[in-house]
Amino acid sequence: MYKLFVGGLPFSTTDDELAELFAAHGTVASAKVITDRDTGRSKGFGFVEFENDDEGKAAEKALNGSDLGGRSITVNEARPKEDRPRRDFGGGGGGGYGGQRNSW
Repeated sequence: MYKLFVGGLPFSTTDDELAELFAAHGTVASAKVITDRDTGRSKGFGFVEFENDDEGKAAEKALNGSDLGGRSITVNEARPKEDRPRRDFGGGGGGGYGGQRNSW
């Protein structure tokens, strides 16, 4: 499998349109536009997987910098997802104002 990252997509692009664009270069195993988990709106990028590495590389070369819906798209080999540190949104237990408790 050869996985491509596709950036700069018009927000209206669907999974099917993405697959169709890349199918001209070989057998597309999957095509997915990434959407916001809360709103369901496109984030403007996606991933396309080819069953054959040579076809994937040819698609990357042919489509990188090409125009889709008036936008120049970026196509390159997807890097493995890095383990990112968990975001800590502060706090560590209990609430309150901290400090000394005064008894009035």
